[in-house]
Amino acid sequence: MISDFHFLRPLWLVALLVPPTILWLSAHAADIRTRWKGMIAPHLIDSLVIEPDRGRRDFPVWMLAVLLTLAVLGAAGPTWKREAPPFVSDTASLVIAVDLSPTMDAIDISPSRIERVKLKIHDILATRTGARTAVIAYSGTAHLVVPLTDDIDLIETYTDALGTAIMPKPGKDTAAALKLADGLLNRDGVAGTIVLLTDAIESGVSEAVGTGNHIVVLGVGTAEGGVVKQTNGGFLNDAGGARLNAKLDVDAIKQFGSETGADVATITNDDSDVRWIAQRVRTNFAQQTAVGGDRWHDVGWWLIGPVAFLAALSFRRGWLVKLSIFVVAAGFLSAPSAQAADFVDLWLTPDQQGRRAYDGGNYVSAAGHFEDPMWRGVALYRAGRYQDAVDAFASVDMPESWYNQGNALLHLGAFEDAVAAYGKALKARQSWPDAEANLAIAQRLLQEQKDKEQEQQQDPNEKPDSVQFDDKGKKGKAGEIEVAEQTSEMWMKNIEVSPADLMARKFAIEAGETKP
Repeated sequence: MISDFHFLRPLWLVALLVPPTILWLSAHAADIRTRWKGMIAPHLIDSLVIEPDRGRRDFPVWMLAVLLTLAVLGAAGPTWKREAPPFVSDTASLVIAVDLSPTMDAIDISPSRIERVKLKIHDILATRTGARTAVIAYSGTAHLVVPLTDDIDLIETYTDALGTAIMPKPGKDTAAALKLADGLLNRDGVAGTIVLLTDAIESGVSEAVGTGNHIVVLGVGTAEGGVVKQTNGGFLNDAGGARLNAKLDVDAIKQFGSETGADVATITNDDSDVRWIAQRVRTNFAQQTAVGGDRWHDVGWWLIGPVAFLAALSFRRGWLVKLSIFVVAAGFLSAPSAQAADFVDLWLTPDQQGRRAYDGGNYVSAAGHFEDPMWRGVALYRAGRYQDAVDAFASVDMPESWYNQGNALLHLGAFEDAVAAYGKALKARQSWPDAEANLAIAQRLLQEQKDKEQEQQQDPNEKPDSVQFDDKGKKGKAGEIEVAEQTSEMWMKNIEVSPADLMARKFAIEAGETKP
C-alpha cells in the first residue's frame, strides 16, 4: 500500500505553502512588543503593553492552517488502491461445486439437502444474468457437470438431474473438487469465485488447496442432523446397523474458513444466503480485477468530514450561521422559481449528483446529471437505453469506451458492430480477458445470425435438377428393407437419455469404472 501511495492531482500540493505562510504572518502581526519597541522605553513596555492570552490568540490561526492543509490534501486526491471498472460484476465467473456424498440425502431440511441445494442453484443463477457459471459434482471423485457458460437453461437442466446415485464412488474428496474448479478458472484466464455447497469438509483439505481464487462455503443441513433417505425408500445405516444421523459439521467448515480465508455461512430458509453469495462473488471479483485496473480510487473525499468539523468550530457565537441562513434565504426569496435542484447545485457538482442517483438505482436521472461521457454511458446502459449509451461512449476514444460500446451493441443485436468494437478495444489494450471473452460471444452470435439469414434465403420450392424413378423398389425385398429402415429410424428418434443417466455414465468412465 505504501509503495502505491500517490496523489492523483499533485499540483494542488503547491497550495500547502499557504498554511505556513499564514502562521508566519500571524506570528509577526501579533508581536506587539516589537511594534512599540522604538516608541516606548524598554523599562516601560512591560507596564504599558497588555497582550491577550497567547493560546486563545493562536488557536483560530492554527485551526485555519490545519483546515486548509486537510482541504489541500483532499483536493490533491490521495490514493493507494485501484478500483474496478463499472462493468466488472457483469463478467464475474463462478464455479459451483456440489457435494453429492450419501449424507446429502439427509432430510433434516425439507425435502432433502440435495433438493434444497438445487433450489438454491436456481436462485443463484437468477442473480447472474449474463455472467458465466460452471457446475462440478463430487463425492469420492470430482467431475465436471457443465463448463463455464452463460446458458442458464442448460445449467438448470443438468443441475436438476443431480443426485447422489449418479456418483461412481462414495466418500468425499473436497480437495479434488477445488482443484478441478481452480483449473477451470485458470484456463478461462479471469478471476472468479468457487462456491462449495456441502455438509462437511474433511480434515487436511486446507493444506492441499492451492487455489488462487476466492472460496465461499455454504453449509447445507442442521447441527441436529437428520436421517439419510435412500432412493429405494429405505434409510442409510451406520456400522452398528442403526440409522445414520448425518449432522452438519459446522466446526470443520469454520476451521476450513479460518485456515484458507474462505467466507463461510449456513443455508437459510429465505434468500438471504443467496444474496450473501452474490455479494461475495461481486466483491471478490471486483477486488481481484481492481489490482490490475486502470482507475485509481480517489480517497480524498474522506477528508470532507474533518474539514467540515473544523469549519464548524470557526463559528463564533452563531453569527456565521445566522449570516449563512440569511444569505440562502435571501437567494430563495429573490428567485421564487428556484427548484430544490438549484439548492443541490450549490453543494454538489453534476457528476456528484449523477453518482448519487446512480448509487440509488435511478439510472435515468443519473444519465441526465453526468457530464462525464463514460459515466453517462454506464447510466444509460443500466437504464436499458443501449443506443444512447453507444452514443455517449463514442465520444471517448479509449479501450474501455470501445469495450462498453461492444456490450451495448450486443444488446441491440448489432453483432457485426460489436465485433468491430471489441476488436478496437483489444487493439488498444492487448490480452484483455473480458474483451476477448465477449468478442468470442459476439463472433458466435454473428455467425449464427448469418447462418439463419442464409437458411431463410434458400427457396424451399426450388425444383430438383432431375427426377428418377426406380420401379424395382416397388416389389420384393427392396420394399421391405425400406420399411425396416423407416421403422429403425423412428425407433432411434424415440430413444431418450435423461441427463442423470448421461452424467452417471460419463462419471463412471472418468472414474475408470463400469456402471451397470
